[in-house]
Amino acid sequence: MRKKPLYKISFLNQGKSYELYARSVHSSDLWGFTTISDLVFDEASSVIVDPSEEKLRDEFKDTKSLHLPIQAILRIEEVERRGTASIRDAASGDKITPFPMPPKPG
Repeated sequence: MRKKPLYKISFLNQGKSYELYARSVHSSDLWGFTTISDLVFDEASSVIVDPSEEKLRDEFKDTKSLHLPIQAILRIEEVERRGTASIRDAASGDKITPFPMPPKPG
């Protein structure tokens, strides 16, 4: 039996670049939108927790599906394995963390 496909979706939202993983991506019934559903996150049973992925899990915990405007979508890839979901600053590409980090030297 073939496994359900897994997609990595990169999109812009309020000056940030989001990377999420989902099992379903299709054209929305809403004109100009793409529907993302069956979001996939790492199991919470892990001892090591990535704070940015935890923030995304909390943000989308009750989300049945996302309807993203097509102009906000940067890329959709079908992948073999799930990586880490993340939020990055759209301009610099730096990972956004839910708590303050010390400034970088230099």
